[in-house]
Amino acid sequence: MALFLVGITLFCVVHLFSALAPTARDNLVFKLGENPYRGIYSLLVLAGLVMIVFGWKATTPSALYVPPLGPGILPTLLVLAGLVLFFSSKMKGYLKRVFRHPQMVGTLLWAGSHLLTNGDTRSVTLFGSLAVWALLEIVLCNRRDGPRKELPSASVKGDVIAIIVGVVAFAVIGHFHLKLFGVSPL
Repeated sequence: MALFLVGITLFCVVHLFSALAPTARDNLVFKLGENPYRGIYSLLVLAGLVMIVFGWKATTPSALYVPPLGPGILPTLLVLAGLVLFFSSKMKGYLKRVFRHPQMVGTLLWAGSHLLTNGDTRSVTLFGSLAVWALLEIVLCNRRDGPRKELPSASVKGDVIAIIVGVVAFAVIGHFHLKLFGVSPL
């Protein structure tokens, strides 16, 4: 469980760093350069993900609660919507215009879906932590950036691309979910 917890902590702290300490982030970028900073950032996030995966597999779950939902249409639609929102963050569509932080809202939908269908210690630790991280990220970024001054430009094309990419990612993840995670999403 220690590797699992270290991985989740590393992943969340690295992601929260620029929102928690924007001046420290800017100083690092100044000293290292933008690309080396991004490289180190990416390596730390990747290290966190690897620790999460190996920690997940090494951790024996125990039941905390009976999940209110089993696999089915509602959790499936929440994950699909979460993936579409996640990918819409890089598009100039109406979704990004409506949701200030679509990637974080997508993460919340994904994590919430998993918390509704999994009541074991391992799932609650991972999905609960990532839900808290996403909420903190939204609050901290809003505090750092202040109120929205202008809504970003939008086109239907951006939303269509986000939907297509989200559906493809959903299909790929769904196809490999049982093999990778030991549970069929359907």
